[in-house]
Amino acid sequence: MSDVLRLAAAVLLASGVFAQSPPTRPAFDEFEVATIKPTDLGLQAGRFMRMQTAHQFVARNFALRGLVAAAYNLTPRAISGGPAWIDSERFDILAEAPGDVRPNLDEQMSMLRKLLIDRFKITFHREEKEFAIYALTVAKNGPKLMEAAPVTSPEGPPPLVFTIYPDRARLPGRSATMAELATVFQRAALDRPVVDKTGLSGRYDFDLEWTPDETQFGGGVPTGNPEAPKPDLFTALQQQLGLKLEATRGPVAALVIDQVERPSAN
Repeated sequence: MSDVLRLAAAVLLASGVFAQSPPTRPAFDEFEVATIKPTDLGLQAGRFMRMQTAHQFVARNFALRGLVAAAYNLTPRAISGGPAWIDSERFDILAEAPGDVRPNLDEQMSMLRKLLIDRFKITFHREEKEFAIYALTVAKNGPKLMEAAPVTSPEGPPPLVFTIYPDRARLPGRSATMAELATVFQRAALDRPVVDKTGLSGRYDFDLEWTPDETQFGGGVPTGNPEAPKPDLFTALQQQLGLKLEATRGPVAALVIDQVERPSAN
């Protein structure tokens, strides 16, 4: 080896090019540790589900039906069966994810499914049923979406998360797909399944703001009286994103709970 090559190799090793490697992504089969407790309604403010840090998953003030709906990417209306307490009782979850990399949304929900089955002893079966649904389509004048730059983070794009203010709801999207947009609406905001029929396959950046009504977010909407209210959701989608929600009917793979138990104290 020439002196030039030896010097180049020494520089590369000193700079850590060969010494460093990206963190290994775990399988995210289950949370390393998790607690499920009844919600203290006297102290609880709001309802949310998210990664608080790269390792800590938190869900606050959720009925079991809502947790199952999130875990299996369904609207709560597509879940039937079970005793009355799966709607009336509320739970908080605090869990730790494995590894050094933040799990993406699919990985979080995979671990949540395992946790719910283990702690609530849930058994269920699937049935295809016809439901009133919303079809997410492109409006007449085309989409008003900005194509997103490639995401280089090993954690992937940020999740879609609603923010509810006293006078409006806001949904910022960064490198989001239309399938993800349909999913977050049916899981958290709307009272029926949402199916992506836009035909748009890219990732986009957008900001959506609207005034929610009592049919959205399970009825837990703000009661403020803004001086300059935002449009309703259907109008805001067309004006701001060039998209439409069309009411129709279609088949949905519904989930029927056969058996469930309250979790033991932990």
